[in-house]
Amino acid sequence: MIITTLAQLAAEPTSTIDTDRVVGFIATKIAPILLAVLGVVFISRAGKGEISKVLTSSAIAIVGLAFIAGAGALFLFGESLIDLIFE
Repeated sequence: MIITTLAQLAAEPTSTIDTDRVVGFIATKIAPILLAVLGVVFISRAGKGEISKVLTSSAIAIVGLAFIAGAGALFLFGESLIDLIFE
């Protein structure tokens, strides 16, 4: 009896992570806050006359966002790309 109960528990996952909701939460709640913080930092630096540092930081932030967008695209379309390559 105990063995069959343990086998049933092992066969059925107790919890799953809803990745769509996690990604949606990050995209709608976390990313805008981080972008707002970056904007405040850039504006404060520009007000002090550090335009070259602002341009450098802006370029780095844009490249970082491009990498994040690419990772998100691979997360969403990765399986279909693998199927395309290996079939």
